[in-house]
Amino acid sequence: MNRSKQFIRILLFLIACLFLKAGWLSAAQSPAPRFADEIQAFEEADKKSFPPSGGVLFVGSSSIRLWKTLAEDFPRLPVINRGFGGAFISEVLYYADRIILPYKPRLIILFIGGNDIAGGRTPEEVVETLMVLTDLIHEKLPQTRLAYVSINPTIARWHLDDQIRKTNQLVREYVDEQDWMVFIDSYSKMLSSEGKPRPELLSEDQLHLSSEGYRLWKSIIEPYLKP
Repeated sequence: MNRSKQFIRILLFLIACLFLKAGWLSAAQSPAPRFADEIQAFEEADKKSFPPSGGVLFVGSSSIRLWKTLAEDFPRLPVINRGFGGAFISEVLYYADRIILPYKPRLIILFIGGNDIAGGRTPEEVVETLMVLTDLIHEKLPQTRLAYVSINPTIARWHLDDQIRKTNQLVREYVDEQDWMVFIDSYSKMLSSEGKPRPELLSEDQLHLSSEGYRLWKSIIEPYLKP
């Protein structure tokens, strides 16, 4: 990374920390941040039974939120599901002090970025925002490791496949430079022999995972969950 890019990254990180502490970083560029009700529901659940520290935190967009069998799939692990809505990376950053930092997990499984591409962000912008988020996590939770799950190939967003591939490539290059992160390639496992998305892995909306898709995710992610 050249010096100018490194300076910009550090500057963005410092700004994010300042805004996060002040409580007014608007990830959705709106006076009323999206998904506030979902985040509040997490906090209400935490008041009743707060997850133990040192667990495995799954966080990201709706494919994490819709993983209803998460606890059943990993019964020997203290897993926490904090997926919400159709989140952008900036929104995970906005809510990080409420849905990531309090749990002090030993491992974070992060699936995010696809909505950013669908929302018009470039692969470079996605990676830059991801860097700010991961820098914040590592600064606040230096003992926590992170596994980034690649953006999936889907029928609904196949027209964005070139951008998704580039984003996955750029994220992988960034993650490979970090000794506390690992890149999980689910993208290639979800393609048919013809190089197209496997429809049986997707739900009726052709975007989210089917039950078979979650079984595949389980098999891909499980090896990375060992202490």
